[in-house]
Amino acid sequence: MKLLRTLTATAALLAALSLTAFAAPKSIKVATDATWPPMEMVDTNKQIVGYDIDFLKAVAKEAGVAAVIKNTAWDGIFAGLDAGQYDAIISSVTITKERQAKYDFTEPYTSIGQILVVPKTNKTAKVIADLKGKKVGAQIGTTGAMEIKKVAGVELKTYDEIGLAFEDMAAGRIFGVVCDEPVAAHFALQKKEYKDKFKIVGKSFTKEAYGIVVKKGNKDLVALLNKGIKAVKAKKLDTKIHTKWVK
Repeated sequence: MKLLRTLTATAALLAALSLTAFAAPKSIKVATDATWPPMEMVDTNKQIVGYDIDFLKAVAKEAGVAAVIKNTAWDGIFAGLDAGQYDAIISSVTITKERQAKYDFTEPYTSIGQILVVPKTNKTAKVIADLKGKKVGAQIGTTGAMEIKKVAGVELKTYDEIGLAFEDMAAGRIFGVVCDEPVAAHFALQKKEYKDKFKIVGKSFTKEAYGIVVKKGNKDLVALLNKGIKAVKAKKLDTKIHTKWVK
């Protein structure tokens, strides 16, 4: 009888531990580099806002967890995930084979392309190759920077924040900027100090999908986030968020 009781108690304990191991977290900490408007940025009230932020909050609500957002510089954002400083990254991260080799991603939540922005005084440039012999800017470690590197004769200049690239172009220190379409539209078409100076040229020349990044092997968190993403899309909340932020 004692043996039976012991076995029963052990089985109950293991079951409880198993349930605990797979229980959804009450909250998750998520990093973003809030220098990439309109996707993620700091507003005049010093609040982190943007498309990704609203999308994350909607996903977290549908998944039944709270999301705590941590503003983190892009050049250290992946290292912070490696070190366990947060659980995930949502920061306009393009899903690439290189990144998938090291990290797990949720299903894609939106799609964009890279595009070129130049001064309005440039009447001929349509693609990066038209700027051979000149400097073209992009944020360090982005797919925009990777695209510039592919073009022979064009010098890549990288920046910690994309806004600094546009500042340099306004000052005449570089002759083009490559970035995601929504970001290009924000700086070239909407930002008061730049909309009379810059223009978007040509068509987007990549097809990319954004995903939320988690540590390799964290399948439970990926599944939880995917559950939220599916619910957000099913309710068409993503369409409302896109309309609000992407002009």
